[in-house]
Amino acid sequence: MRLTDILQSDCVKAPLSATSKQDAIHELVDVMAAALGLNAEHTEGLKQAVWAREMTRTTGIGHGIGIPHGKAAGIESLAMAVGKTAEPIEFGAIDRKPVELIFLLASPIDQTGPHIQALAGISRMLTDTEFRGLMMQAEGNEAVYGLIVEHEAKQAVG
Repeated sequence: MRLTDILQSDCVKAPLSATSKQDAIHELVDVMAAALGLNAEHTEGLKQAVWAREMTRTTGIGHGIGIPHGKAAGIESLAMAVGKTAEPIEFGAIDRKPVELIFLLASPIDQTGPHIQALAGISRMLTDTEFRGLMMQAEGNEAVYGLIVEHEAKQAVG
């Protein structure tokens, strides 16, 4: 699975205006909802699903990265949004460091396989220290999206 198959360029927001974990998650859900054309009920349902999942266990995986995710009605296929914070925010990460990059995944309620594949793909991409550094330095939606596209293209060749 290529992450760019589930990430639209209009689902990237850098910088996010949010300064808290919950606000950042909600802001990314709003970005995704606008791009996917979700109605208010489905948008709210996705916010609740992602936040409920976050409350069970943090998705702050370390190295300044959070991968909040959830399953909700109204999501027809796996979708992703990416945000880069203006300033690092407290996320309850496992390494106790604030988060700067947030990858939000949303899935249909009845899908598990693609959701897990996407989480693994994000994790693999972010184990590349050089790539992570470039992402942290990137400014603007196009730069962040372009780095992901470029990274996937290199992986396909290599």
